[in-house]
Amino acid sequence: MASITATAAALLMLLPSAPTLSLAYTPSRVRSPSPLWRRASSSRSVPPAGFYNPAANGGEMLTVAPNTGGLGEPLNVIVSGNSDELVLADNEDKGGFRNWMISVGFASECLGQHAGDAQTANLGDGNGQLNETSELRWDYGDPNLGTCKETINGGNHFRYWIQDGPSGNSGAFFLATSYEMPIQDGHNIVFDGYNLGRDWLVGNATAQSNLIPTGNVTNGTTYSGKTSFGNYTYSTDAVYLTGILSNSTSGLNHASSVGGNGVEAVDGLVAVLTVKVLSTPTASASGALPSLSTPWWPLGATLLLTTLTLSQSLLSLSA
Repeated sequence: MASITATAAALLMLLPSAPTLSLAYTPSRVRSPSPLWRRASSSRSVPPAGFYNPAANGGEMLTVAPNTGGLGEPLNVIVSGNSDELVLADNEDKGGFRNWMISVGFASECLGQHAGDAQTANLGDGNGQLNETSELRWDYGDPNLGTCKETINGGNHFRYWIQDGPSGNSGAFFLATSYEMPIQDGHNIVFDGYNLGRDWLVGNATAQSNLIPTGNVTNGTTYSGKTSFGNYTYSTDAVYLTGILSNSTSGLNHASSVGGNGVEAVDGLVAVLTVKVLSTPTASASGALPSLSTPWWPLGATLLLTTLTLSQSLLSLSA
């Protein structure tokens, strides 16, 4: 009974917050600046490649996962510093990185909550080992609540870091992308899940009509396409590069599930994406407060009904 009481109490606490939680995913809504939303720096120095190789200055192309003895996950997607400044701003409004990612199919974590310790990475930019900036999950077509489904059922997701330190301020985003199993399987990574997660993200970012054939991707393979969200339209050019990430299973987290039978867990390819903004909202659209795509009341009603059901259960148990 204690667990039921605790659950009911938690739901009652969540209920008043339901409108706020659902509003958090409206990208063009007017917001106050937050220190968590990092803007592209005007002092960026972008090399022709669009990023600095972390290994050239003491960094690595593997993250460090907590409680694994130093194992990590591959930084297998890079959003180039040659992308438009709007895209290199880490926010959901004004066409920023997170707005673009919603157009690709990824949104912030379920109800804005993150469980577990952060992974760290050193991008060789002089900032040293830093916690992940954030984690985005596949939203199953619903940027408001779809990431809750990904948390339970598994799917594509990524952590990311921004290369903006004093020794290499390219402004590029480094993503550790993978396809994970359901929560009941401990969010382990599926077989070949690092490469598949990378390619499925690239396929969605470039609006491919078919899955990218992971086994056929080589150095120099390219894809291009357009996506849209919140009255912003983006073009994404992707190119696969070798020589940045090792083709290896050594040092990898989840290596036992991702590789095996002669297959390395990582194929050594990194997808570099250059994202441009093709169109923005009109003046009237950008100044207006849009209606919510998913109103708050279904979530509130669900929580209320669940709480009432639990209350009835408590009454029957105490009778």
